[in-house]
Amino acid sequence: MTAKKYSIIVIDDDRSIRDSLAAILEQEGYDVDRAENGAEAIDKSNKKVFDLALLDMRLPDILGTELLAKLALRTPKTEKIMVTGYPSMQNAIAAVNEGADGYIVKPVDAAVVLGTIKEHLRKRDESASYSELKVVDFIETRKRELAAKGADTKVSK
Repeated sequence: MTAKKYSIIVIDDDRSIRDSLAAILEQEGYDVDRAENGAEAIDKSNKKVFDLALLDMRLPDILGTELLAKLALRTPKTEKIMVTGYPSMQNAIAAVNEGADGYIVKPVDAAVVLGTIKEHLRKRDESASYSELKVVDFIETRKRELAAKGADTKVSK
């Protein structure tokens, strides 16, 4: 079981792949949603922010890379991992250029998928934690600067 209940959307037009991935992820304790095409994925991402998205490279209504770009605009903090049965350097480069955080080749190995997901979610959490620490540090530094400035103003009067 995962410590935090992460939400993941599996976007694939192949029902058996979509259901298999969802079953593996649900067994690990993830909250999983499914979409069979780009339109459904966009609709669901407008209603809910997902921690991670697994996107098929080829969907019936949109290329995975195009969907990736649309999702990146809507939910930039969602980790986006492309899943493809058509691996090529061109596909990998296109995915990275559109904001993919990872790339998995079909047929998928459950251990590889889970390892990739856990690593991306860990990095996402570390980044968020680091950002929060930077904000706290900025506020504390600014408070000290303002306090020092206030003391200087009192002395000079």
